[in-house]
Amino acid sequence: MNIWAPILVLGGIALAFALVSVVAGSFTGPRRYNRARLDSYECGIEPTPQPAGGGRFPIKYYVTAMLFIVFDIEIVFLYPWAVTFDALKIFGLVEMLLFIATVFIAYTYVWRRGGLDWD
Repeated sequence: MNIWAPILVLGGIALAFALVSVVAGSFTGPRRYNRARLDSYECGIEPTPQPAGGGRFPIKYYVTAMLFIVFDIEIVFLYPWAVTFDALKIFGLVEMLLFIATVFIAYTYVWRRGGLDWD
């Protein structure tokens, strides 16, 4: 139990902070609700009624999200590699070059297919 005490204390502090923040916000927040305050906000544009399914988004939004995830994962792999570069020697260099080449091929594929063109 001695090992877990700091983790439990930190979890208790986080839980207490969350609860105190929610309660304090409900007591100190404004209580004057009107139609404009309860309406959804869409960057200054008047909200339009959506179909039952929520409407369709162009596929380019999803392609952009996937590209972000791919490059984010690439960065996550590059940091530990950079830290242990001396220990990995030439094997680590070759493996990372293959990894970067694979990501670059995917990037050029999306680029050539027009996935990065915003109309």
